Amino acid sequence: MVYAISILALVLIFTIATKVPINMGILAFAGAFLVGGWVSGIPIDDIVDAFPGDIFLIVAGITLLFAIAKANGTINIIVESALRLVHGRRWALVWMMFLLSGALMALGSPMAAGMLAPIAMRLAGKKKINPLLMGMAINHGALGCAFSPITIYGAFVNGLIKSAGYEANPLLLFIVPFALNTLFLAVLFTIYGRDLLHELPEDRDEITGAGASSGAPTRPHPSPGSGTASATAVLPDVDVIGRTPLNRERVATLIGILLLAVGSVAFNVDVGVSSICISTVLLLMAPKKMPRIEDKVAWPAVVLVCGMLTYMTVLKQNGTLDFLGDAATHLGSPLAAALILLYAAAIISAVGSSIGTLGIALPLAAPMLAAGELGALGFIIALAFASTVVDVSPFATNGSIVVAEADVEDRQRFQRSVLAYCGLVVLLAPLVAWALIVVPTSL
Repeated sequence: MVYAISILALVLIFTIATKVPINMGILAFAGAFLVGGWVSGIPIDDIVDAFPGDIFLIVAGITLLFAIAKANGTINIIVESALRLVHGRRWALVWMMFLLSGALMALGSPMAAGMLAPIAMRLAGKKKINPLLMGMAINHGALGCAFSPITIYGAFVNGLIKSAGYEANPLLLFIVPFALNTLFLAVLFTIYGRDLLHELPEDRDEITGAGASSGAPTRPHPSPGSGTASATAVLPDVDVIGRTPLNRERVATLIGILLLAVGSVAFNVDVGVSSICISTVLLLMAPKKMPRIEDKVAWPAVVLVCGMLTYMTVLKQNGTLDFLGDAATHLGSPLAAALILLYAAAIISAVGSSIGTLGIALPLAAPMLAAGELGALGFIIALAFASTVVDVSPFATNGSIVVAEADVEDRQRFQRSVLAYCGLVVLLAPLVAWALIVVPTSL
């Protein structure tokens, strides 16, 4: 009875959060106390102790650091420098947007694709680049780097791996989804981008016009409907890239982000503690320039991640995860069960929250992995990829912003093309992940 109520509550948490604007983490916290304390008889103090303080510090710290980097103009420098490298070449613009979106995500921005969409989609319209290709370039770039050790996704998955008793490999978790997202974009570029290789000589330097070198003032282009007013300030004009000068705060921010990335990968430095300390130093350098910057922290993501992890700890304590693991072993082939779970995660995530889906799927898979017939790390990486790559969906934040910012005559038709592409991703991504990652690591 306890197991049935626990699973039913989990389904209700996910369903309600996708139907009404209530943070899934709030529902998960309530579920943890009701299912844990009332149904399972777990002491309230034990449920409170299950709160993932380390994950709280990571998510809050890295989103605070990135908010500071955006507020003090450091992100402007990164974007401007990157776009100047391509000299307006159309094929290079697509791949630069892919890499730039990935870099911003890897540095800790959960809204990397949303920030670049107003820029990228206007450039696509002006340079006659297929809007689906450009939109998916920034989406696959962001999703490919979603599991950097200093992102919300990376911290969340690595935390779950450690809590389940497995040895985490942050570098492998980052590289594999990036490679697979690159593969998906390469196929899409082969279909829609081959004509971009034939560039007109007079168009090559258009993006770095005279105003960029002369210091002429630039005019911001507002982007209605993007929901990210500051995003359009990154690139003041589609023809002329402004030059944000380096100053003490921006140099310190770049150094701080670099130290955080290197320290977390090379020296296993605590990402949460480091990001909070670096952010504090940056705020002390300019205390009056960024008032109430703490409001820019991704508090909804903090609540969602911490709430889901707390609820999953309750399910572990009351035996529900072990029960589900035993049920999974009766499905027959572990590889078949793995493929079914990959498809379930992809389908659910395409219409819901990818991090919420991960929060459900990873703990549910843990007992099945404990049997030892599947490569644990390989399957977790495959599940992480399958749950996030489908965020190209027009129902997801990334996909919906791309649709909203597209420079197209028929927006509904473009939305249908994005939806069709998402359908193909949902169909192919789990199978690709299963064949290339799960099967080889389980033999």
